[in-house]
Amino acid sequence: MQARDRIGDRYELTYPIGRGGMGQVWAGYDERLDRPVAVKFLRHREVPENEREVAVKRFRREARLTAGLEHPGVPAVHDLGEHGDDLYIVMQLVRGYPLADLIAEQEQLTVGEAVSIATQVCSVLAAAHATSLVHRDLKPQNIMITPSGSVKVLDFGVAALLGPAEQSRLTATGHTLGTPAYIAPEQASGAATGPAADLYALGCILFEMLTGKPPYEARNAPDMLRQHMHSPIPILTEYRPDVPDDLGHLIFCLLGKQPSDRPETAERVAHLLAPFRHDERTTPARGIGGTEGRSQTSPPQPPLHRSDRDLAELHQYAQALAEEERFTQAIELLERLLPSAPTSPTEHAAQGVAIRLDLANLRMLTGDYRAARDDFTELARLLQRSGGDQSVVQHCQEQARLCQTELGE
Repeated sequence: MQARDRIGDRYELTYPIGRGGMGQVWAGYDERLDRPVAVKFLRHREVPENEREVAVKRFRREARLTAGLEHPGVPAVHDLGEHGDDLYIVMQLVRGYPLADLIAEQEQLTVGEAVSIATQVCSVLAAAHATSLVHRDLKPQNIMITPSGSVKVLDFGVAALLGPAEQSRLTATGHTLGTPAYIAPEQASGAATGPAADLYALGCILFEMLTGKPPYEARNAPDMLRQHMHSPIPILTEYRPDVPDDLGHLIFCLLGKQPSDRPETAERVAHLLAPFRHDERTTPARGIGGTEGRSQTSPPQPPLHRSDRDLAELHQYAQALAEEERFTQAIELLERLLPSAPTSPTEHAAQGVAIRLDLANLRMLTGDYRAARDDFTELARLLQRSGGDQSVVQHCQEQARLCQTELGE
């Protein structure tokens, strides 16, 4: 796969987001609807021959199950198709930060933040469990925090329907699905897995959000699985004394070795978490140093530091995208060109001004008046400071006032 490859005669790949053992995920654009998407591939040649049939079934089933799970905390599925020998799913591109990055950056979240995230995850799990769907691989890497503080749960790829026949057909013999640090004891032992396994994983995640590390640590996966099955449940307040005792007790129950030791449902967990929310919104953007996510997520694209010739060619490409009414894609490309766009009064300054002006105009055209106003205002300021063209300064100021009028401010 390469940038600008076209998939399904409508999706253009832009940059890779991540890859796994049998596939990869790209950010892309739906050319027909002018919207960003994530394209998740199952690469035929990367799947062992003896596992292909099961992998294909699971991949197709992931698309169907996720598409049927209508919840704001789950990325929407737009399409499923084939590209040569490979399968692909087209999904909503989620912008934000994986919870794993937030924990790595902040080490310990506040009680309000951790509870807010866990409560939103409970809402997703409740919807999934109501349709007999168990995630089976819930972990901080699969929980995305958007810039607004809302939560998206990703990667239902190893989810299993509760029916034993379906589970036996689609689980490869001898394989334990899930991630060792968050896997429930019954899942680690190969026993039947139900909704309680997701609640156990949520308990592990809550423990990690509040202490900075998962409840169990080991040198290898087998040792980790044994700890989940046999080691004593850690007492959270011994690691984080400021956590309320009742919240610590709830997490202790979520980490119960037997499914019957845990709360009955995700709705019950959300109810028990409610007293600890304190109306504190999740605001991860303040703590993340510019890293974003994987899977169906949108990592920050690196700036396109190019030569003057490359800069001009990419600018022309952005203008061509705009002419084709692919405004969202054009805006994103211009944003990536900004770090390379000169602003000082040099022979190349006109290129930088043109890029900034095109970006502001496109944002205004697409109705993003607040961002357009800020762009016009900043460009006018830069030009005034550098002694730039005063007619352009005046134009930017007038456009900024128009945006202000549209905003009703």
